[in-house]
Amino acid sequence: MIGLRHRNLKLFTVALAFFAITITSFLLNYTQNSVLDMWNPEKYFHFSGPLARFLASMRRPCGCETCVSEMDISLWFDEKFNVTFSPFLTKENGFISESTYKWWTRLQGERNPMDINKAMEELFKVIPGESSLQDRSPYQCRSCAVVGNSGNLKESDYGGEIDSHTFVFRMNHAPTEKFEKDVGNKTTHHFVYPESMRDLPENVSMVLIPFKTLDLQWLVSALTSGTINFTYAPVPRRIKVAKEKILVYHPEFMKYVYDKWSLHHGRYPSTGLLSIVFALHICDKVDLYGFGADSKGNWHHYFENNQAAGAFRQTGVHDGDFEAELIGNLTSIKKISVFKGR
Repeated sequence: MIGLRHRNLKLFTVALAFFAITITSFLLNYTQNSVLDMWNPEKYFHFSGPLARFLASMRRPCGCETCVSEMDISLWFDEKFNVTFSPFLTKENGFISESTYKWWTRLQGERNPMDINKAMEELFKVIPGESSLQDRSPYQCRSCAVVGNSGNLKESDYGGEIDSHTFVFRMNHAPTEKFEKDVGNKTTHHFVYPESMRDLPENVSMVLIPFKTLDLQWLVSALTSGTINFTYAPVPRRIKVAKEKILVYHPEFMKYVYDKWSLHHGRYPSTGLLSIVFALHICDKVDLYGFGADSKGNWHHYFENNQAAGAFRQTGVHDGDFEAELIGNLTSIKKISVFKGR
């Protein structure tokens, strides 16, 4: 009888140990998976209705209802959008491949350019060459208004709506004075190239789109000696802009836009398209204003009186029709919203 009891006790002990090992293994595995999949509780439980929508929102890269950088929505978008590309030329992000450099220096037929590494060295002695603009948060919703110069902004009453965005991007000449009701008066970033540069308020960031090494040299000159006043056209000898507010569009990013987005249509992408793809990479919500023709089919700028004088659809440099189609595709998959006037 005693031997039977000892035998039963041993069996019970073995069973208890096996049970403890099994439970411990399960808990360790569950804990590990819970940490790895903390944003994916549906792996273990099934939810529906408002709770399912809430859990889905917890996995988004931003705090908006939808986020530009969300993937697995459109294969077309996923094949084009490369989150690893930074729009900025900085001290830490100054590499330009040989193939990109050759393409870039041909854009405006630059001859005998300064060594690009020397040009960047001189540039970052003058400007900080830093940017935190790409720092995203799942708890924020950064909305961006990309404001073009189309005549469809006239009598649109979009001013207040445009100014309500976190960031407002404008480009080239783009005056706001006397047009505030339709285009707003807020600007956070202004996209220019040397030939379209104008003085900017101290609170506005300048985004230089360089098309040649001389453009980088011009920026250094315009902030220091003022010796360069001509590229292929007259340019300002000096500019009034805070040095810490200057950003430089990366030639590699420009090539990425040309290769992946405009698919080699035109000689190079328009300032408008370069601004839009820039916005896709730093914004959570992108709204476009002032792009395309007006309601009568005229292509002109909102600040021009003569509609025919500012026709800019066919430039011989950009493919306006293809870029319009691209904008339409982005709109159809809800990556951007386009406001065409009222």
